[in-house]
Amino acid sequence: MADREGRRPNTIATSFNIGSLNKLFTATAIRQLAAAGKLDLDSTLIQYLPDYPNADVARRVTIRQIMQMRSGIGGDIFGAPPGKTRHDVRHNRDYLPLFASLPLEFDPGTQQRYSNAGYVVLGLVIERLSGEDYYEYVRRHILEPAGMTHTASWRVDSLPANVATGYTRGGMDAPSNAPLRPNTDMLPGRGSAAGGGYSTADDLLRFLAALREQRIPGGPPAGVGAAGGAPGLNATLDGDVAGYDVVVMANLDPPAAQRVARLIRELLGVSN
Repeated sequence: MADREGRRPNTIATSFNIGSLNKLFTATAIRQLAAAGKLDLDSTLIQYLPDYPNADVARRVTIRQIMQMRSGIGGDIFGAPPGKTRHDVRHNRDYLPLFASLPLEFDPGTQQRYSNAGYVVLGLVIERLSGEDYYEYVRRHILEPAGMTHTASWRVDSLPANVATGYTRGGMDAPSNAPLRPNTDMLPGRGSAAGGGYSTADDLLRFLAALREQRIPGGPPAGVGAAGGAPGLNATLDGDVAGYDVVVMANLDPPAAQRVARLIRELLGVSN
């Protein structure tokens, strides 16, 4: 059900929160700017954000290291600004105070560790070098060329009617018999360059088709595999799985969608 209280079912046209799948769009935008000669992936962050609030970090990490999650930039982007709520985080730049003052978690390039904060930083780089709002850049240069008309980072208080409400038992470690509750209070006011946008199954299939037809410069290979998840949301994207594109979306805790995607791959005779 997209809305359990209202008894509204999920359909093929339902929009789901896709979590970290948005990182595919962010990485594509960075590669587009590099191809246009606007940045060097091996230059340090300070070359493009000289006013970054943590100069030590900006002088030491490169754009490529951030993309590969080898920069050491850490921090929790799922918190709330002091004295505010999660819903007050309304733009990519609003996430920066949640982590920018923290030191690096390790020397750049020496380890690899998943970093949502790093992708928020990449969103700021995209804005600075393109002169466009991050969300607008993604819409014009990635979503529109792919024909993805039902994909966006909508504000939590202005979601379209066909968006699925997320339901969580409290996260992946919660008891399986814990009651489901809406995840609305856990959501930011708007997603970031690290994730939290919305899409439909059809739009994600259009994304894979556009990659295959090379309509999105800088895009990943058409056989890309990725997943996104947080309390009350889970989505997977797998291109060219034994001749099929596989998209699974769920408004439940991980690994709801990943479990189904794994089953589909097994049915298609593809090892995980």
